[in-house]
Amino acid sequence: MTMQYKKRLIYFLLITAILKIIISGIFELGNDEVYYYTYALQPDWNHFDHPPMVGIFMQITSLNLKWLNEISLRLGSVIGCTISTFFIFNIGKIISSEKNGWFAAIIYNVSVYTGFIAGLFILPDSPQMPFWTASLYIMCRLICKDETTKTANWLLLGIAIGLAALSKVHGLYLWVGFGLFIIIKRIKWLMNWRLYAAVLITLLILLPIVYWNVQNDFITYKFHSERVAHHHILLNSFIHELAGEFAYQNPIIFILLLVSVVYLFRRGNMFSSVTTTWLLCMSLPMIFLFWGISLFNETLPHWSGPAFIPLFFIAAKYLEIESDKKIYPAYIKYAGFLVGFVLLVSVFLIKFAPFNLGSQKEENYGEYCPTLDLSGWKTFGNEFNNLVKADIQSGKMPSNVVILANKWFPAGHIEFYVARKANLQLIAIGKLEDVHKFAWLNKKRYQLHEGDDAYCIVPSNVPTNVNEVYGRYFSTIEKPIVYNQIRGGKVVRFFYVYRLKNCKQVPDGILP
Repeated sequence: MTMQYKKRLIYFLLITAILKIIISGIFELGNDEVYYYTYALQPDWNHFDHPPMVGIFMQITSLNLKWLNEISLRLGSVIGCTISTFFIFNIGKIISSEKNGWFAAIIYNVSVYTGFIAGLFILPDSPQMPFWTASLYIMCRLICKDETTKTANWLLLGIAIGLAALSKVHGLYLWVGFGLFIIIKRIKWLMNWRLYAAVLITLLILLPIVYWNVQNDFITYKFHSERVAHHHILLNSFIHELAGEFAYQNPIIFILLLVSVVYLFRRGNMFSSVTTTWLLCMSLPMIFLFWGISLFNETLPHWSGPAFIPLFFIAAKYLEIESDKKIYPAYIKYAGFLVGFVLLVSVFLIKFAPFNLGSQKEENYGEYCPTLDLSGWKTFGNEFNNLVKADIQSGKMPSNVVILANKWFPAGHIEFYVARKANLQLIAIGKLEDVHKFAWLNKKRYQLHEGDDAYCIVPSNVPTNVNEVYGRYFSTIEKPIVYNQIRGGKVVRFFYVYRLKNCKQVPDGILP
């Protein structure tokens, strides 16, 4: 690597890492992030929604939850993005040039999905990305460096893909795409025993997921299968998927990828045919798969996010050809400006905007406003803690009082920002599909008894009919205490705190 690109890459990654750490401290944890915090709070071989890797990352970066804040929990994402970028650079260097690696690395970081959704916020995608890009790097060496007789490379590939799948199970697509490439271009590799050893290692790494599901009646797969169980065409879902991919890849980058792929099919000589086939096998089938699923089921655009990574190298090659000696071509500049602008606007909306972007009706004030997921909970947690202390001191509530919740959202925020601060236990009631991981947390926590009192917290942006949900279980539900979330001098959300008095019927257990 020339000093020019080496220095630029190191400086770029250092600056972006520092900025992300600062942003991590500005934004409170989002509803998905506080939910996945429960994976670290109660480690397990697998969890209701996803495998355990995101929880493991949180445990490591928070020093096993001893250093617990937004920065410590998100630190794994920032580190993972940095590691992934180095893999991206080196792949580009091998298949084309250091300049290709540089462009691909920048594209990776200004893409909303890889640079921020997986590279800033702590989600299952966050730990998956370093393992996904490591897998691509090892494949690249096998293909372009002809290292197929090096057993270590194959074993490392099996480990990397296994750990990617231990983050999100669709990491197994790495074997599907690579297998398709082998059939098309390297059929003789099917005679190489190292290939099967690598696949076996991946399967061994996934045994904890299988074990947990056997213990829990394969509940993970039943849950996910219900998410893809429709049989009629949903055109709106398909449009939402395409629009989501356009936004999640960064609109400028999405256009660049589209232009580059069209250029590739027209010119056909950007890379060797082997490299081109590999990049397309690792990308297009997965994209087309989720397009097909979206025609019949609601999908989320980040599901297909990893499939776009191989296309970054095609875009980088296009920039190499078209941008001559420019270090920052126009596409990259505009994509970076767009990301910077969106971040600045987001900081204003989340921290200072004197309005919410959701419902203005009192009964669901703030519903559908995304900025409320990332603000207001820390202040409310302090206010609620003061209320609990006063209630216990005055005898209004007992010292063993608990908080009840019937949905995983906002239970995640209540767990992290409210119950933890007040040193109270949160107990979930209701259906498994509504509370998810909290059903397993219940098994390790205090069990509600007749005569007990409890709190119920309802943010106005997640409206709940408290009498309907809790009325059958308690003799009295007191009038709520209302706390205002103030932002920019205006009220943007209400928090309703209900005292539930004298449990007369213990809710049924959620798990057998």
